[in-house]
Amino acid sequence: MHNPYDPPSTKVEELGNEKENEKMKRPTSVSVIAWYLIVTSGITLVTFAMSFNNPMVRELMAKSPIPIPLQLAMGYVGLLITIVSGIALLKRQNWARFLYVGWSVIGFMIGILTSPMKAAMIPGFVVLAVITFFLFRPKANEYFSTRETKNSAKGV
Repeated sequence: MHNPYDPPSTKVEELGNEKENEKMKRPTSVSVIAWYLIVTSGITLVTFAMSFNNPMVRELMAKSPIPIPLQLAMGYVGLLITIVSGIALLKRQNWARFLYVGWSVIGFMIGILTSPMKAAMIPGFVVLAVITFFLFRPKANEYFSTRETKNSAKGV
């Protein structure tokens, strides 16, 4: 016969912790960043496609040591990565933080090395620094790490 005063079994504790992890509320900063990435990527996609026909944009792109087709490919790949990262952040995928920040840092470094207008990159760097700060704050780390703990317990 089971004694009601015995401590609960570890399986019950694990189940309770797993339910807590599933219910953990997404930090507001992660939600804001994810939607910011999704919305700005959509807007950028439209403006990127429309601005390519602008002679001033073409002239500026021609000044870069990177060939224009490669610039376009990098731009569209970057937009895809940003949209995918935003969606994955909403789905609590830890890898999305690293993908977005990693790609952004690489893009920033390429821009610094090749852009004829380096000062124009400062606002983008500030935005990246703020996003990185909020994506790797302790609250966000806890939010994403509990997802990993849950998945590793399930063997996913």
